[in-house]
Amino acid sequence: MENPSAGTLLIADPFLQDPHFLRSVVLICEHQEVGSFGFVLNRQADTTLEALMEAATGVDLPVYYGGPVQPDSLHFLHQYPEEIQGSQLVAEDIYWGGDVHAAIELIRNQKIDPNRIRFFIGYSGWSEGQLKEELSEKSWITAQANTHLVFFQPSELTWKAALSNLGGEYKMMIHFPIDPQLN
Repeated sequence: MENPSAGTLLIADPFLQDPHFLRSVVLICEHQEVGSFGFVLNRQADTTLEALMEAATGVDLPVYYGGPVQPDSLHFLHQYPEEIQGSQLVAEDIYWGGDVHAAIELIRNQKIDPNRIRFFIGYSGWSEGQLKEELSEKSWITAQANTHLVFFQPSELTWKAALSNLGGEYKMMIHFPIDPQLN
C-alpha cells in the first residue's frame, strides 16, 4: 500500500527500534497531505477509564497508549455509530470518537459490548511527508484494517496476529528477534 489512507494499519517492521512503536500496530484514522494521525492498538496503559474520568465511575475498562502526541487527551474507537452520535467512519465497521459520555453510559448499562470499544490516551501523529518517508524506509508494513485486528484480544498479541494475517514471509517475521545483534 503506497499511499496510506484512513483504515490503513501500520505494522512495525520487526527491527524498528523507536520505543513508541516497537512491535506496534497503528490504525491510521486520517491521512492528508498536511499530516496523519492514528492510534497504537496494542499497548495497554497502566490505567483504566474509571481512573481517568469521574464520569466513568464503575466502568473499569483498560485504556491504551495511542501514541506520544498529547498524552493527556482521550480518544476512542468503536463499532456503534448509531448509538454514539458524532462518530466518524475510519474503515468498515470501525468508527472514531463521538459522544464519550453516551459511550460510557452505554457501557455502564450493558447496552454495548466492551470488547467492541477501545479507549486511548494520546495519539500517533506524522507531519507532512513524514509518514511517506517512514514508509519508503520500510519502517512499516501496511495492511487494510479490519475489526478482528483493531479490537484483537489479547491486545499484546496484535502485532503477531497482523503479520500472521498477511501470511508468507510476513508470518515468519513474528519469530525475528527484536535486536538481531543479540541473535
